[in-house]
Amino acid sequence: MKTNVPIILASQSPRRKALLSAMEIPFEVITKAVDESFPPALSPVQAARYIAEQKAHAFMDDHPEALVIVADTVVALNDEVLGKPADAAHASSMLTGLSGRAHEVITAVAFVHRQKIYIFHEITEVHFRTLSAAEIDHYIRQYKPFDKAGAYGIQEWIGMIAVEKIVGSYTNVVGLPTERIYRELQQFVCN
Repeated sequence: MKTNVPIILASQSPRRKALLSAMEIPFEVITKAVDESFPPALSPVQAARYIAEQKAHAFMDDHPEALVIVADTVVALNDEVLGKPADAAHASSMLTGLSGRAHEVITAVAFVHRQKIYIFHEITEVHFRTLSAAEIDHYIRQYKPFDKAGAYGIQEWIGMIAVEKIVGSYTNVVGLPTERIYRELQQFVCN
C-alpha cells in the first residue's frame, strides 16, 4: 500500500508488526507506556475501545504529520474481559474457562492523525473444543502465553488443536483486523 503520510505503529507486539508488514505497509514502531486498566463497569467492547483511546491520547501531540496506529485486544467470555494472565495458574484458569465454549475476541484500533482520533473495532467469535488438563498444562509450559489476552495465541499450537471454528476475522484474533485496517487506511493516507 502506498501512503502519502508516514505510518507509526504504537505497539511492541511482534504479531502486530508481522501483520502490518505482511500488508506491505511501510511503518516505524514508536511506543509509550500507557495504563491499560479500565473502569470495571465497561462492557468488553467498551473496555477495548477505552484502552485504545487512552493509548491514542498518549500520541495526540506527537508526530503531527504521521498517522499513528494503536490497538488493544481483549478476550471476552460471558461479557467478562480476560486480560493477560499473571502467572501459570491464572493462565490455566482462563484456558479451562474457554475450554469447550465460544468466546469473543475484540480488537479496538485507533488512528491518531492531525490531532484527531478515529476508533473502530472488530469482533471475532472463537469456538474451542474441550481441552484436557494435560493439553492446557503443555501449552502453558511450552508457550508461556503470559503476554496474550485470554492466555492464548491462535497462531500457536493451541490454535491448531483447540479451535473448532471462528466467525469473523482470523487476523483480528492474532492482534489486528487487517482487512478493516486496509479499508480504513485508504480513507486516510492513500494517494
